[in-house]
Amino acid sequence: MSWSIPTLIEQDIKNGKAQYRTFQTGNGGQSILPVPANSYVVIFGYDFSPAGGGFKSVKDVPTPNINELNNSDIRWFETQQISFYTGTDFYPFIHHVNAKTTYALRIWDETNPTQVVATRYTDVTEIDNTPIARQVYITSTNDVTITHGLVLSAPVASTNAIPVTNRTPLGLTYGGSPQALSTQTNYGPAGTPLQFMQPSPKDYQDFAFGLLPANADGQAFATPDATRGLREANTLLNALSTSFPDAASTQYYLCLHYALYTETVPEQRG
Repeated sequence: MSWSIPTLIEQDIKNGKAQYRTFQTGNGGQSILPVPANSYVVIFGYDFSPAGGGFKSVKDVPTPNINELNNSDIRWFETQQISFYTGTDFYPFIHHVNAKTTYALRIWDETNPTQVVATRYTDVTEIDNTPIARQVYITSTNDVTITHGLVLSAPVASTNAIPVTNRTPLGLTYGGSPQALSTQTNYGPAGTPLQFMQPSPKDYQDFAFGLLPANADGQAFATPDATRGLREANTLLNALSTSFPDAASTQYYLCLHYALYTETVPEQRG
């Protein structure tokens, strides 16, 4: 996916009504894009280089095994979340990041290297931190808070069969299907996670699936927690090796593309 300057914004930039700006951040999990007084910004795209490049997970195994590929060190980096908070609106974006695995077939004998006694595989797994481009449209008159983190856990808390309604018709949707679908998924701390309700918080309640939790939400996104929720990348990198946080290749980088309007938003003009 790529981004482009929306036509009307491009015209405003050419006509001098707006200024094209970039804002690049990375390393730590929290940043703030400042918005001057009596101005507003329109973020229309970003380039995201995921965290976790520059190091590899190397394992020696008897045979290639899917369970061996996604060890917890690498798995943390395979789901990364970026979110924007404008003071009035919240925009979360979750990215799945590819992990590349290569195998090296080798024969070994600890006592006699010339004797073939066992076939072994060394699998090497690393994160593909190729930049990801995304088109967005986020308007803010306030400073924009930017949060990045890694997501490992999203436990299914409840499953239910979806009934037939005018919004979940038989045959076209899961309405009426005997399959038990995930209707509550927990993102975040074990005690007080954000609880993602499906098909929506209202449906969950109307379908008599149970009491609506206190932290129910209709969107899936992780909230901060170093064990089960959103984890700042440097804390994990430091746990793997104290030298990792100092390496630029292991860090995430995010470049925002936006237009700065040095005036109040049109709806607020008076």
